[in-house]
Formats: sequence, structure tokens, C-alpha cells
Amino acid sequence: MDLLDDSAVEQRLAAVPGWRREGDEIRRTIQAADFPTAIRIVDEVAVEAERLNHHPDIDIRWRTLHLTLSTHDAGGLTELDFTLAARIDEIAASHG
Repeated sequence: MDLLDDSAVEQRLAAVPGWRREGDEIRRTIQAADFPTAIRIVDEVAVEAERLNHHPDIDIRWRTLHLTLSTHDAGGLTELDFTLAARIDEIAASHG
């Protein structure tokens, strides 16, 4: 995967407004209705991550999920990060 330049990253961030850039990563926090819903979101994200062979860092704090994406083997952000970010947004939205 090719690294995205700063301009491309900013352009792609506009399409996933819940995400913010921090260095070579993008991050998002999701508030679920309750802990079981948070776990269901993580389960669905895990399935999608396996399908894409791209795995986010996930921190679960009760009903709050902190997700971080970066393409570590490429050394920064690639199109794959934004593809998975968009899917995570869809998954979270499907759970309210």
C-alpha cells in the first residue's frame, strides 16, 4: 500500500468526519448505548478487519470505544485505513 500525502489524508478525513488525525494515525471515539452494544460493535469490526486483513487498535472502556488506525508496515496512513474507518462508521451507525 502506498502512503498518502498530507493533502490526500485531509481529503479522505473529510469523508469520515468522526475521525481525527494524530501523526501517522487516525482516531475515533464511539459511545455505545451500553457495554453489550460496545462489544457487538467490536465483534463486527473484528470480522471486517479480518476480511480486509487490517486490524485497528481498540480500547474498550465500559461503553466507550477508542479506535486507532494506521498501516504500520507502510509506516503511516494508506487508503486501507480510510476504507476500514468508513466501515467502522457504518457498523457504529447500525447500532445507534
